[in-house]
Amino acid sequence: MAENVNRTYAVAFDAGTTALKGALVDRQGRIVASASNELDLIINGDYREQSPDQWWQAFCTVSKHMIEQARQSEPGFDVTHIRGIICSGQMQDVIALDGEFNPIHNAILYSDGRAEEQTAQLAKTYQGGAERFLNTVGNRLEGCLPLPKLMWLREHEPETYARIRHVLISSKDYLIVQLTGECVGDVAACSTAGAMNIRNGEWDTELCETAGIDMAILPQLHNPQDHIGAVTEQAAQRTGFSAGTAVYAGIGDAGATTLASGVSHLGQYNINIGTSGWIATVSPEPFTDKPGAANLAFGVKEGFVNAVPFLNAGDVHKWVTSVFTDGNYAEAHRLIEASEPGSNGVLCLPYLVGERFPVMNPNIRGAYVGLDPDTTKADMMRAALEGVAFSIRQGMESFDAEPTAISLIGGGAREAAWCQILADVLEHSIEVFANADILPAVAMASLVFNAPGLLQSVCERTVYQPNPDTARTYANAYRRFLNLYPMLRTMD
Repeated sequence: MAENVNRTYAVAFDAGTTALKGALVDRQGRIVASASNELDLIINGDYREQSPDQWWQAFCTVSKHMIEQARQSEPGFDVTHIRGIICSGQMQDVIALDGEFNPIHNAILYSDGRAEEQTAQLAKTYQGGAERFLNTVGNRLEGCLPLPKLMWLREHEPETYARIRHVLISSKDYLIVQLTGECVGDVAACSTAGAMNIRNGEWDTELCETAGIDMAILPQLHNPQDHIGAVTEQAAQRTGFSAGTAVYAGIGDAGATTLASGVSHLGQYNINIGTSGWIATVSPEPFTDKPGAANLAFGVKEGFVNAVPFLNAGDVHKWVTSVFTDGNYAEAHRLIEASEPGSNGVLCLPYLVGERFPVMNPNIRGAYVGLDPDTTKADMMRAALEGVAFSIRQGMESFDAEPTAISLIGGGAREAAWCQILADVLEHSIEVFANADILPAVAMASLVFNAPGLLQSVCERTVYQPNPDTARTYANAYRRFLNLYPMLRTMD
């Protein structure tokens, strides 16, 4: 019997740090069912870890919930109608497994920088040092990278290290090995390992030998859209999926977000405003001359994802909302709109927690400048959001290509006044995705269906156009803003 395309589905998962989420997507890009399960973070001093077994337990719980939802809402639904399973997940982890694919250590997360000493060792012993490392890997040699963290494990926990037979780099790859028995990684996520040559998409023999790490323990590399295996009988019993269901390599979370934003070539930019944020584009070469830049081999398309992180974004909005309105976001919106563009001369340097981009200074802190007796809390609230927008503009100006398109996603995109501020400050139209929360799942489902146009068919967007008069006001304020950091960094 010919396949009924109207009853074909893909299942997309995201294994994040705080939760594991799943979505069942049909061929029209409709979310048929969804579920999530919270995850625990294990903190011990400066160490940041998670339990891979909890990831898998959450995956099984979410899978069964979604299947039950689909059976209730979709007439005639059957798990055999699922064409494939694809995952995204946090990157830059060390997930150490034995020969039976059992974890022998908690996953050491991307946010764990315990291996600074090993980083210094590698910089000394690798020919060409940190500069050549950056050119080879596409990312700076830092203690949060998996390669030096493996060196740390070998030195500090030799008995544990001796039991390692496989190492995975992304949380979603642990789910894949439990589903299929295949140890794989996608080139986007594995770009963060510190051991992959970003230009040829292969593990770098010289780097691994210099670090003393056996390349045989590293996963097989794939592009995100590669079909890498199928659900086993054992996994089918745990998850509710049908044995034999196709499983795809998937993509690291930053790659999935870039794919969902529609950015595919130089000149297109995506701004993500979460608690922190980033600006991402896709270009023919890694950015090795930008402060704080991270680079990924895309895999889905030609080129590289270039992402620059800024630490202060949605946290600034949350802070001013807490201080001036006791956390009332509706009242915060009213106040932001009550002040004039330019905040009546008040400027805010929004570096609450230091900054990585457009400046790199973990010790700098925020400040207000230009307060007078007539300053209102509305001015101070608006100035804070304008400060983030100025910081983003400063970061955008460090890119080589003039923007042809700018999109915005993340929680900050829900504040309409902020969206307009960004359009006016950047002097460019801003395309805001209203349904950004579902777009990564739909983007990954499009890889399963091999339907590149699926994402565009479901995008709900609002376009904010810059106001020329307001843009001129902001251009003058921006010139003043650029003087803030040079002055304040000299203060103790």
